[in-house]
Parts: sequence; C-alpha cells; structure tokens
Amino acid sequence: MQANLETLGNLQRKLNIVVPMAEIDVEVESRLKRLSRTVKLAGFRPGKVPFKVVAQQFGSQVRQEVLGDTLQKSFGDAVNQQNLRVAGYPKFDAAPPGDGAAEFSYSATFEVYPEVVVGDVSKAKVKRAKLDIGEADVDKTLEIMRKQRVSYDTVDRAAGDGDRVTMDYVGTIDGVEFAGGKAEGQGIVLGEGRFLPDFEKALPGLKAGESKSFEVRFPDDYAGKEVAGKTAVFKVEVKAVAAPKLPEIDAEFAKSLGVADGDIAKMRAEVRGNLEREVVARVKARTKERVMDALTEVTQIEVPKALVEMEIERLQQMARQDLAARGIPVGDNVPLPAEMFEKNAQRRVTLGLILGEVVRGQNLAAKPDQVKAAVEEQAQSYERPEEVVKWFYSSPERLRDIEGMVLEENVVTWVLANAQVEDDAVSFDELMGNAK
Repeated sequence: MQANLETLGNLQRKLNIVVPMAEIDVEVESRLKRLSRTVKLAGFRPGKVPFKVVAQQFGSQVRQEVLGDTLQKSFGDAVNQQNLRVAGYPKFDAAPPGDGAAEFSYSATFEVYPEVVVGDVSKAKVKRAKLDIGEADVDKTLEIMRKQRVSYDTVDRAAGDGDRVTMDYVGTIDGVEFAGGKAEGQGIVLGEGRFLPDFEKALPGLKAGESKSFEVRFPDDYAGKEVAGKTAVFKVEVKAVAAPKLPEIDAEFAKSLGVADGDIAKMRAEVRGNLEREVVARVKARTKERVMDALTEVTQIEVPKALVEMEIERLQQMARQDLAARGIPVGDNVPLPAEMFEKNAQRRVTLGLILGEVVRGQNLAAKPDQVKAAVEEQAQSYERPEEVVKWFYSSPERLRDIEGMVLEENVVTWVLANAQVEDDAVSFDELMGNAK
C-alpha cells in the first residue's frame, strides 16, 4: 500500500492511497475457496461445488466486498501511519478498477482535529453569581404558591385586574366570521396577558350580562396567517365575573404542601430548604456558563465543520424528541432548519474540544468517589435515596452522564481557582426568573 497525504486547508486533508491488485486478487480467491466449502447450489452436493462455478456465480459480489473492506482497512492503516486524528466521516472517491488493472487507487478527503492550546486562564475574568436566601425570599415563594392555589368567587360588580371573566364572543373581519374567532364560556384572567392586548384591555369595567363591541388588530407576525395584519370586530357578552381568593397561610395550607401536622414553622423551613437547593443549582449553572464563556474567550481554535454538522443533526433529533414529548410530533420529513442549531452546535463542539484538553492537561477526570457523591446528592431529593443510587449504578449510560457532570464541575473549580474572579450578587427574582 502506498499513501500520499495532501494538506488542503488548516484542518482539511486528503489521502491518496494505492493498493496492489495482487493483494485484492489473493483475498478474493481465498474468500471464494472458503465459500465453495459451504455454498449450496442446485445440482451439487454441499461442499462439492467446483471452484470455477463458485467464481462465476459469486465472483463479482465477493470482489466488491473485498474492495470495500480493502478501502476501509487501508484507510485506517494510512491514518495510523500518518498519526492523524480524523474528525467526522471521510469522503471517499474511488472508481472500480478495470479488468487487468494493476492497482486499486482512491482518495479520501476529511478533516482532522485541531491542536488545542488552552489560553492563559489567569487573564480570564469571571463573575461568580452569589445569592443568600432570606426570609423575604421565602415569603415571595409562599406568595407564588398561594397564587398557584387560587380559587374564584362569583361577584356582582364590574371586572377588574386579576378577576376571571367568563364570556361568549364572536369576531368578524369585513362582516364575515373567521376560523377561531368564536367561543362560548371562554374564561380569561385579566392581567395575565394570554389574549391579545387590544382584546384584554376592552374587558375591565364590564359586568355579568353586559355586552361590548370593539376592534382588535392582529399583529403582522400572528401565528394564524389568514388573519395576520388584519383588523377584526369582536362582540363580547360577559356571562360571569369572579374575584380571586388566595388561601391563607395557615395549618391547612401547610398540610397541602405535605406538612402532615400543619406546623407553619416547619413548612417555612422546608420551603427554605428547597429554595436553597434550587438557588445552589441555579448559581452553579450560571457560574458554569460564565466559566465556559471565559474558556472560549481565551482559547481560540478552529473547529472541524464535520463535527459541527454532526452536532447539528444531534440537536435536531433532540428537538424532535422534545416536541414529541410535548405532544407535538415532528416527523423526519418535516424540516428543522440547520441554521436554528448552528450557533449552539458550534459552541458545544468548541467547548468539547477545549474541555477535553483542560481535563487531560490538568488531570481533572472524574474520580469514583466524586461520582458516588454526585449520585448520592441527586438521590437525596427522592423518597427512597438508596433505590435511586442503585438505579444510577445499574446503567453505565446514566453513570457516564454523572461522570460528565462531575468532570465539568472539576473544570469550573480549576478555572475559578486560576482566573480573576469577582462575586456578582444577583437578586432572588432575577435568579429565579421572576423579574419583570
């Protein structure tokens, strides 16, 4: 075998490989001989089929198989000889050798992994998120829980913010009703913003039994394309107005949260404990994101396009699975544009290469005791932690996920120990996504 390497770009390579046909002919003959000992053909006893007949019957097929295997093996040998790390899948360009050809030649074009040199982390600036839970944060969380358990009492007055209005309505465009523009017994809580603003702002001040007509302009980018950008006239008849009633924070409320004896102090302690765990998780996630940003800023690398394309395909498949889990099945024939995933895929591949080099260079691989501690920590949020631990350890795939998480935490710890770190106090509402 002869192999000639060409450099086509920073990461792109081309191998031109030549294999003597004599090697291929020997392998073809060897396989046909083995086949003749087992093949069954009409008119011949098993194992007694003449070699010439076997060659006539199966020669072409066996030769194609040998050529394919030769291509794969010779490419692998050439890659090892040249000490190349192939990224993605190579593109082969091979023409079947003609009769009497002395050589089988082909080319393989591919990308190689870049050489990753991690930048000077000591110059990186990282803001480490910081938040201490206080009693006011517990109060805010309890208030959210009260709103989640709201009930409504019918009232004989005009509707206002926070009230639930039950209504019938019909919409027309140029005097003609349109699909989706009519409903009976429709409920809406004023102020939640679930209807178009022009529709919702027309309802305050109405009482049960009253009607009102008003115009609503649909946005140009409205999901219903048949009405997008058009102005409709809606006629609404209010059937009922109900005022919100929040539960009191008392023993019954505590019991509804799982505190069997209704002890309010115990309930607050449990809520605080859950909050602290959630805050720790969110602070770690935000800090990790900033550490990853810092690593990509100080380490400049060119990533193989093949790896980005593979990651895009993986993200597309994950998106399909996620949509299906939400009851929105998307078949493989429905396009999910690659552009939607390209930026994320580029970042993930870049980080994967950088993290791999950091882990190798700093010896940050996940240790068994770290994995065990991470598994036990996750198990603590379940009623039977010991069973959850067994569940994790019963699956190599689940354990690999935990190992990956620990590995990333090791990298974050190393970066924070070496970078320029500044604590960044965040508000409870900002961290928990409650900020308006």
